[in-house]
Amino acid sequence: MPTADDSDLTAPLPPPTPPAGAGNPQALLRTLPPVNDVLDSLDDAALELAPRAEWLSEVRQALSDVRAKILSGAIGPVVLEKSRTPAALIAGARRRIERKRDPGCVRVVNATGVVLHTNLGRAAMPPAAHAALAAEGHGYQLLAADAALGERSPRERHVEALFQQLTGCEAATVVNNNAAATMIALAALAEGREVIVARGQLVEIGGAYRIPDVMRQSGATLREVGTTNRVHLRDYENAINEKTALIMRVHTSNYRVEGFHGEVSIEDMVKLARSYDVKVVDDLGSGALVSLDRQGLPDEEPLISSSIDAGVDLITASGDKLIGGPQMGILVGSRECVARVRAHQLYRAVRCGKLSLIAMEATLRLFLHPDKLDETHPTYRMLTGRQDEMLTRAEALRERLASTAPVRDGAITVAAEKAGDAVGAGSLPTAVLPGAAVTLAAKDIEAGELARRLRAHRPPVFTTVHDHLVHVHVRTLQPGDDDVVVAAVESAGKDHA
Repeated sequence: MPTADDSDLTAPLPPPTPPAGAGNPQALLRTLPPVNDVLDSLDDAALELAPRAEWLSEVRQALSDVRAKILSGAIGPVVLEKSRTPAALIAGARRRIERKRDPGCVRVVNATGVVLHTNLGRAAMPPAAHAALAAEGHGYQLLAADAALGERSPRERHVEALFQQLTGCEAATVVNNNAAATMIALAALAEGREVIVARGQLVEIGGAYRIPDVMRQSGATLREVGTTNRVHLRDYENAINEKTALIMRVHTSNYRVEGFHGEVSIEDMVKLARSYDVKVVDDLGSGALVSLDRQGLPDEEPLISSSIDAGVDLITASGDKLIGGPQMGILVGSRECVARVRAHQLYRAVRCGKLSLIAMEATLRLFLHPDKLDETHPTYRMLTGRQDEMLTRAEALRERLASTAPVRDGAITVAAEKAGDAVGAGSLPTAVLPGAAVTLAAKDIEAGELARRLRAHRPPVFTTVHDHLVHVHVRTLQPGDDDVVVAAVESAGKDHA
């Protein structure tokens, strides 16, 4: 027979008894500490990390975040009890301050398979360039001084001598990028006059950089000839008049027109220009110093030396694409044209600094031994890597990843497979480099989220995502990057709730 106490066990449980402030956001807001009380808890180590004024700003932000959570109903009095303590508010402010002190332009792991990845800094500079910066970059440098005479001399003279040797040009100078090189070439040679360009070469590249806009900013007037897909020598000749200063060829680096199309050879362009006593500027973009076909690539880019041999007056190109050096704009050609560029008022505004010149000089010296580029130059090592080599590397990385906790536990599955890679940065836009990748599929994590977690690692790991898989392309992994990828996958597979 049930007792009285037993009958109490069958009664409904009593309703919850809310703690003080539950359901009353205004009451909870009143429990937040004053800012000065929180700041009074700062110790000497905290004030060494950041001045009191910065702590004041970040503590206010931390309190503002808590207020927003209270007003939205995201937290109640129990969670608030921990969140509103000076220690918790200081911890939140500290995280924000420390994130601000993290370096911004950090090294990343490029696992995208794009060798010249513009968003990731384009070319991976050669070890020789890093060694030169380490050896010569500290203290003072022989920048614009002549050691023998003790007099001022052009800062880019060492780089110029190498371009003369590598391309056969009469003279050369450099500026901070190829956009600046194109701009100053037009300004120095054609301001107030016309420049003839084929309509199909009026390109736009990343960041809405357009040839017509550059032309306008330089003070030159654009004279379009031909159609989108075809231009003839007669089109150029019929456009020449008393206002003509230049005929300009713009290499369509980031796209190709295929099918019914035609263009005028640089040799015919130069011959025509000579007949009318006008000059030719050739914007080559990628700036190849060696034959890519001979390096084993499936396509070819026009060589700077070929344009010099054809008699082009001035060539512009990038230093951080197929040359693989630091960001730089190159101008090589005749003594007269280069002298005009150096004499222009814009020149001082766009010239290169000492560190870029040190790195470029070391990079250019590698091209004096083109048969060794696949050993000495990261860009050419990556561009010339064979698919069988890539598959071997991918399989080795897959085996390493198989030993990580997320893969052992079945949270992430890995496989090695063939993949298509790219040159990037507008170079050889239609060429596919046969490569390989390790694919990652997470059981409970969407592929885009898994890729985001890999990018959140330090150093960040950039991958590609397609077919619901994350692809880690091995072609663009640098020595030591495999270790980072393994650590990033280990971290990404953890519970990030």
